[in-house]
Amino acid sequence: MSETAPLLRAVLDTNVFISGTILSRGVPYSILEVWRRSDYILVTSEAIIAEVERVLHYPHIRDHYGITDGDVEKLITSLRTDALVIAGNYEVRGVSADPDDDKFLACALEAGADCIVTGDPDLLDLGQYQRVNILSPRAFINLPRP
Repeated sequence: MSETAPLLRAVLDTNVFISGTILSRGVPYSILEVWRRSDYILVTSEAIIAEVERVLHYPHIRDHYGITDGDVEKLITSLRTDALVIAGNYEVRGVSADPDDDKFLACALEAGADCIVTGDPDLLDLGQYQRVNILSPRAFINLPRP
C-alpha cells in the first residue's frame, strides 16, 4: 500500500485572485482552476478575503472587466467554504517592504503553509520566510503535483 504525499498548502496573494478572476486564461486563472480541482489546499484569512472583495468592487475593475456582484459573491463564498480559512491569530510586522503584505506571511505561518504565491515584487524579493517559500505564479503552477 503506497502513501500519497500530503497536499501542498498555498496562500495566494490578492493579485493572483484578481487576475485569475478577471481573465479566463493565463497562469493565475490556472492556479484557481487547479485549486477548484482540489490539487492543493488553498489557505486564506478573513483579512485576505476582505481585501479581495474590496479590490473586486473597485469601479475601474468592475467596469473594465464586467465583474458583477454575483461574480464577487461566488468567489467570496467559495473562499469561505472551499478554502482553509485560518483564525487570524498570528501577527507579522515589518517583514515586507509593504506593510500590507505582512498579512500573507502571517496567514502562511499560522496555517503551516508551504508557500505564498504572488506577483508582488516586495514579497518575491524575500524568497522565503521562516520555511515558507514565496513563489511567482509561474513557479507555483510548474510545481509537480501528487
